[in-house]
Amino acid sequence: MLRRLLLRFRQRRYYSAAATVPLSAPTFAVFGANTGVGKTLVSAGLAAALLSSRSPSVSAVSYLKPLQTGYPADSDARFVFARTPALLRASSSSSSPRATRLVSSCRTLFPSPAVGAEAEPLRESQENVVTYGGDGAVEETKVLSCRTAYAWREPVSPHLAAEREGMAAGDDEVRGCVEQWLLEEDVGEGGEAWKVLETAGGVASPGASGALQCDLYRPFRLPAILVGDGRLGGISSTLSAYETLLLRGYDVSAVILEDRGLSNDKFLLSFLRNRVHVHGLPQIPEDPLDDLTDWFSESSSVFNVLKDALQSFHLNRIERLNSMQRKSKDLLWWPFTQHNLVPQESVTVIDSRCGENFSAYKIKDNKMMLVPQFDACASWWTQGPDSNLQIELARDMGYAAARYGHVMFPENVHEPALHSAEILLGGVGKGWASRVYYSDNGSTAIEIALKMAFRKFSLDHGILADSENSIKNERNIQFKVLALNGSYHGDTLGAMEAQAPSAYTSFLQQPWYSGRGLFLDPPTVYIKSEMYNLSLPLSMPHDPQTSDDTCFSSQAEVFCKSRDKSSAADLYLSYINQQLSEFSLSSNSEYLAALIIEPVIQGAGGMLMIDPLFQRILVSECKSRKIPVIFDEVFTGFWRLGVESASELLGCSPDIACYAKLMTGGIIPLAATLATEEVFESFRSDSKLTALLHGHSYTAHPMGCAAALKAIQWYRDPSTNLNLDANHMKLQELWDNAIVKQLSSLPNVKRVVSIGTLCAIELKAEGLDAGYASLYASSLVQQLRREDNIYVRPLGNVIYLMCGPCTPRDSCSRQLLKVHRRLCGFN
Repeated sequence: MLRRLLLRFRQRRYYSAAATVPLSAPTFAVFGANTGVGKTLVSAGLAAALLSSRSPSVSAVSYLKPLQTGYPADSDARFVFARTPALLRASSSSSSPRATRLVSSCRTLFPSPAVGAEAEPLRESQENVVTYGGDGAVEETKVLSCRTAYAWREPVSPHLAAEREGMAAGDDEVRGCVEQWLLEEDVGEGGEAWKVLETAGGVASPGASGALQCDLYRPFRLPAILVGDGRLGGISSTLSAYETLLLRGYDVSAVILEDRGLSNDKFLLSFLRNRVHVHGLPQIPEDPLDDLTDWFSESSSVFNVLKDALQSFHLNRIERLNSMQRKSKDLLWWPFTQHNLVPQESVTVIDSRCGENFSAYKIKDNKMMLVPQFDACASWWTQGPDSNLQIELARDMGYAAARYGHVMFPENVHEPALHSAEILLGGVGKGWASRVYYSDNGSTAIEIALKMAFRKFSLDHGILADSENSIKNERNIQFKVLALNGSYHGDTLGAMEAQAPSAYTSFLQQPWYSGRGLFLDPPTVYIKSEMYNLSLPLSMPHDPQTSDDTCFSSQAEVFCKSRDKSSAADLYLSYINQQLSEFSLSSNSEYLAALIIEPVIQGAGGMLMIDPLFQRILVSECKSRKIPVIFDEVFTGFWRLGVESASELLGCSPDIACYAKLMTGGIIPLAATLATEEVFESFRSDSKLTALLHGHSYTAHPMGCAAALKAIQWYRDPSTNLNLDANHMKLQELWDNAIVKQLSSLPNVKRVVSIGTLCAIELKAEGLDAGYASLYASSLVQQLRREDNIYVRPLGNVIYLMCGPCTPRDSCSRQLLKVHRRLCGFN
């Protein structure tokens, strides 16, 4: 079965938000502020300037027009193919003793059927050989390759032409052609090879599928040459195009435009100073019979300046990328990282991100390239956007920043804060929460939740005695939490007190740590040998002969509510009551004033799945004792486990819950602590001293709230999140069950956990090779990063893959197959 799966995923190539971009050849994308602004003239002029260059010498220019309409009467590739050699011959010096041979070719890959009989000769490569540069013997040969990928007859927008002529060109197919073109080596005799991609229409003109030009080519993030508009109104359209490219993360290397006597270039030169070079071209003759030879001759100095500016841009880019590993080792202090264990060459240089993939800079076989690397740790569990949501988030955050900047929050309200509160209460808080308290990160949200819980507990248990809320025996009272071993609730000092002893709370990290809690040993569930197994802790005495609930054939059985009447339920109830009774007898001044748990999955503790039955009983017992219940959903919330809130899996609700990370798509920090109305009422009075005195300068900042609103809506909308089963409001299974079972059966795998967007694999290890400090998986991690282009960051001997709620299932399976292949050879 696994062999069939491997073959199935190898038969297709996927380009959606991932692309390899070689950097040895300077490569630029020509965008237009509008249609008809002269993109093809710039392409031809640049090609001629490059091929006539002596210092540095350029051996080849490869030109690609991915989408062409009005074909064959209008063919930009054929124009570059025909005009560039003519320009070189016209501008060459006959007195030079050196001559250059130019071998040029032109080809159309996929003409529309509507082109008819004219298509066949145009599909074949047309070749031309000319000599320029002197009368002497030929001393070098250069290459000009011009290519059109998809061509339609009607001179309309590609999306209309594709529809009318019955030849679709999907985004993946177009990107596949571009990537193949980028990977080809066009080599003359020595010197550099350059590549120029010319887009269709304006920056925001639709492609064949309807995707905008700036979005269609975003996975490549080629440096942009923006051809501006010299006509009346051209300043506005040029600046709009420039801002649109920046909003999508492009680097604009140059702006070039025709001077139509309106001095648009001079205004843009002043307005964009210190940001981008602006070049002005002479006015283009309007006579259709003019062959533009004189215009190109007049413009040659501008194109030479443009060529030099692009060359400088490319060299500076390479220099920056090459220096980043060294500089990072000298200047940065990474969290959760022992610098002695990080060789300089293992530092990942990230040029950009598109959807689920980093674009990582690598030198492989002495070739520089940007390689797509799947972000398998979801950038510390924050990332959820696909490439489309990433663009939407950037737009909405930009709008919020421009509209508000930042505004303070106490006693104020703004639309992003109000609307995101409404969607939180209607989603993860539906049916139980009534209030949203904003903060800046998950750890802080936990500390706020603890303050809320302690106040509610104080009121419910008479510790706040009278109407003035005076506290009885204040100095003798100690509040502690009920929590689970293996828990992790953040890095701030208060949050660390609420979690069990671990590497994170050791004396080396937190000398103040005392562990203010009763920490129970939870039962866990995992997959091994294709079955779900229940592991009971040693502290929970049980008779294996009477246990009827320790092995399951499916995840659905693990979460089934019928287990509430099982022997495991009786065992859990007895254990919990015993622990609580022993604690209450041990002290008269210590109170368990809050229960705090990570529902279902403990993240930093090793990606452990806690038996949901145990947590459900624990919540019920605490509520019966009026101990406020906190769910730490910083990791598990917003579809991380396949449902919007992990409380849906447990079948019970908290009094307080904390959210962050995926809430904003991971694009900017923001956290929210949700609470019931009863918790909120415990802070009401006429004294400011009883208010919740906790806040941050950036509480409910508009950019974060706008991002949260967009991300939450995007995840729960089946039209934008194609993984969402709208009938049951849960994600489809993202990790191929057959591969997961195969992994669980490997002899070097101890356990597997697969749920929602998470698939975790614990390697079988003993002693120092197990646990958070383990380096056991180091070689495996390096193989996955360097050779398989999967960015993994393990938790000791636990390797995990994590995707976003919108990540295509095929992509998840491809990554899982790579891990399986590596584990098969891992000793």
